[in-house]
Amino acid sequence: MSDAKLIDTHAHLDSSQYDDDRQEVIARALDGGLSHIVTVGCDIDSSRAAVELAVTHPQLYASVGIHPHDAPQATDEGIAVLRQLVTPSNRVVAIGEIGLDFYRDRAPRDVQRLAFRRQIALARELKLPLIIHDRDAHDEVLQILREENAFEVGGVLHCFSGDLAMAKACLDLGFYLSFPGTITYPKNEAAREVVKAVPTERILIETDCPYLSPQKYRGKRNEPLYVRHTAEKVVEIKGLSLNDIARITSLNASTLFRIDAVDTTTRIAYRIRNSLYLNITNRCTNSCTFCPKFSDFMVKGHQLRLDHEPSADEVRTAIGDPTRYDEVVFCGFGEPLIRLDLVLEIARWLKEQGGKVRINSDGQANLVHGRNILPELKGLIDSISVSLNAPDATTYQRLCNSSFGEAGYEAVKAFLREATKHIPSVTASAVGLAEVDMEACRKLATELGVAFRDRPYNEVG
Repeated sequence: MSDAKLIDTHAHLDSSQYDDDRQEVIARALDGGLSHIVTVGCDIDSSRAAVELAVTHPQLYASVGIHPHDAPQATDEGIAVLRQLVTPSNRVVAIGEIGLDFYRDRAPRDVQRLAFRRQIALARELKLPLIIHDRDAHDEVLQILREENAFEVGGVLHCFSGDLAMAKACLDLGFYLSFPGTITYPKNEAAREVVKAVPTERILIETDCPYLSPQKYRGKRNEPLYVRHTAEKVVEIKGLSLNDIARITSLNASTLFRIDAVDTTTRIAYRIRNSLYLNITNRCTNSCTFCPKFSDFMVKGHQLRLDHEPSADEVRTAIGDPTRYDEVVFCGFGEPLIRLDLVLEIARWLKEQGGKVRINSDGQANLVHGRNILPELKGLIDSISVSLNAPDATTYQRLCNSSFGEAGYEAVKAFLREATKHIPSVTASAVGLAEVDMEACRKLATELGVAFRDRPYNEVG
């Protein structure tokens, strides 16, 4: 069982399919590793029912809205009812499920469009995010979201069914994408490709229960507990752990719906997969244009904004038993080798404990300390990854803004070449930006005698 809890961000617990065992369904979910469930309204009656459930269950939150199938309900009176339902005590966290459905066309399209626009306006008025239903209406959904300035409140495209271009357009608007159990279906490779391409930090998971059961329960009633199967498929696609996916997607849900569901305490030591990363400084010799810390200090659901640089004793306490992990990595949102003395002390202790040690570095430590520090790392560091990031000094300085100017890039290359004499495994890496010639970077790494890794631009950690 994962340590972190999952959140089902889209359930219909008011459905008559749960009339005989609704309390048992909720209890199973909470006992089975969920922390919260968002139960979603689709019309006036179900919105009222969602609120009633949220009010009586502390782990439930509600959304209220009128689905495109029921678009004729979005009259002045209908909108007024939704507005009245949105009170702090009613635990309403979003306006939805709203949108367009041009597949079933159960309501006239012009009526759907008007209902959609009116409810976006309501969400902006109430400053609540949107839960969007989009079926066979991708272009018009995007058009209306843009025209109605939906980016002001953001939201989620639930049960996302678009392609990569649609996904990028939604992300550019500031929206999250949510995926249900359909990503577990053997023939649904297209959806899995979208999951693979979308940053984990922009993904939510859901059941849409009682509909869309995952493959294991296909043809049977779905329920919130089964969101775990969706999470496990995302784990497989992203190459992360279940704990990682639970932590990240729960943080995403908490951020979007403004619910207090995750621990965002700053971490000195933070786990991703079965590696333990050490966050020992936020200082860096570079100010990279693509570094996400300039907008957010979260990495894979961990808060890395330090209020002080930890001492060696604090770091050892945060690590605990290093043999529990495949490796311990000096990384964080800063350049660890700025704190060389601490790195040496902790690395020596880790090796005494039988731990495996890696450093992620920008490769400018020799400039920082005015000497070749690599011999001091010999025998203490098993591997090092150095951010090369460009095939030439001009591109490097434009992207990375080294405090040493273009001399920083030459120092990186020299550091990589020298590192092979002292550290068993040396890798140069580059972030896959459009303006970076990755093949030229790969060729340069070969010339320097080191391995090369292409790092995705939109995935950190």
